[in-house]
Amino acid sequence: MNLIVISTDTWRADHVGCYGNDWIQTPNLDRLAQRGVVFDNHWSGSLPCMPARREMMTGRLNFLETPWGPVEPWDDCLPVELRQKRGIYSHMITDHYHYFHGGGEGYHTLFDTWEFERGQEGDVWHPLVDAPQAPAGTRGKGKLRRAYWVNREFRDPEEDLDYPTPRCFAQAADFLDRNHAADDWHLHLEVFDPHEPFDCPSKYREMYDDTWDDKYFYNWPEYGPLDPELDDAEAVAHIRKSYAGTLTMADVWLGKFLDKMDEHDMWQDTALVLTTDHGHLLGEHGLWAKNYMQDYTELAHIPLIVCAPESERVGERVQALTATMDVMPTFMDWHGAELPPHVQGKSIRHLLTQEEKHHESVLFGYFGKDVNWTDGVHVYCRQPEQGAPLYHHTSMPRNYAGFLPRERLAQAEAGVFLPTAYDIPHLRIPARSSRHRDATDFHPIHDLRTDPGQRHAIEDAALEAKLEPKLTAALARHGAPKEQYTRLGLVSPAHG
Repeated sequence: MNLIVISTDTWRADHVGCYGNDWIQTPNLDRLAQRGVVFDNHWSGSLPCMPARREMMTGRLNFLETPWGPVEPWDDCLPVELRQKRGIYSHMITDHYHYFHGGGEGYHTLFDTWEFERGQEGDVWHPLVDAPQAPAGTRGKGKLRRAYWVNREFRDPEEDLDYPTPRCFAQAADFLDRNHAADDWHLHLEVFDPHEPFDCPSKYREMYDDTWDDKYFYNWPEYGPLDPELDDAEAVAHIRKSYAGTLTMADVWLGKFLDKMDEHDMWQDTALVLTTDHGHLLGEHGLWAKNYMQDYTELAHIPLIVCAPESERVGERVQALTATMDVMPTFMDWHGAELPPHVQGKSIRHLLTQEEKHHESVLFGYFGKDVNWTDGVHVYCRQPEQGAPLYHHTSMPRNYAGFLPRERLAQAEAGVFLPTAYDIPHLRIPARSSRHRDATDFHPIHDLRTDPGQRHAIEDAALEAKLEPKLTAALARHGAPKEQYTRLGLVSPAHG
């Protein structure tokens, strides 16, 4: 049995044809959906990029314990588990440059072999001492990103294979040419697009009648509210069309990869899982991007498509509640490998043969921000209390910018604080707890049946009284550190 996971970044479920989108062209994703099973109630767990990837590797939530950071020495990770228990060869192909700078340590070396396609976002790649300047009038997050403008100097903007994501799919097609006849391998194909900056050859934007070319350079909005003076309807439409074009470029190259699977008749002995880490706001709720706002469904409700030889539900849709943490145990199950003790996800293989229950509820969120609970019907956003305690647990105190500041590290305690750490001493570092932007003075609840766009928060004491113990039970089920209950104003079942 061979296994392929195609993991994208920032791929919104509601921007894919098989999930109901009627204006973005994703024929190859739709083609994959017709061959496989589409999961309609699939959710993120730990956000954003690296927390989601750690969750895919380990099958357990990490946002309750730590923010963006490296693999920890107590993590039981999928490639290592498959190799040690079943002798499975694993290979990673990626352009996700976060694996290769601060806070991404230890991920790619889990694999037997790996390839890194350079040049996404702020990847510090090409060596130009005198960096080019952003064009006059450039707006958005990218105008001061030196590496972005350097990398653009080495790219033909109209050539697909000058973009890293098409090159990843091309590398993956080559892997299939070389290895399709072998057995028991795992390919982890991970592409950064359609993550911002929303760059692609103009032919893809022209598919959506984008007429922005004569305006100022704008492909990467700031993480913040729409500017009422600058983000007019035309600017918002341009960004949405740029996102659509970048997504369609990825879809075209996905199609070439699927063609290669057809050519080698691989569907009889190969399972393929396609998913993403999270979505991205494109002006909805008056906001751009992610991270700082409430974790709306545009961010946390994500696509999952599974094609497997054993499936008896080809072309059908699964309504059961599933989550990112289920990817790892599913792959372990396909190879008959025993799960390590701290996995919290569950194999979804049973859903490929019949509709059944899976999770009663799932948790999702960012470290230090709100904790969100959903059963697929209600979303309950529990906000932290002001000034509540919080700790970052790690043996490698690194984040996106490198090591944590020395003054923070000087406050750390050393010991064994996590029961899942196999008695490995680690650091417990005081951290900041905060509510999302424009937080209400109550814990908002949304009913996705009547308000799928989450436009109208519910303040209902009776309903909250029913949901609060379910949230508390879910925290206990996921082994939340006791300070999480305190910061959320809950009573810990274990520490009453």
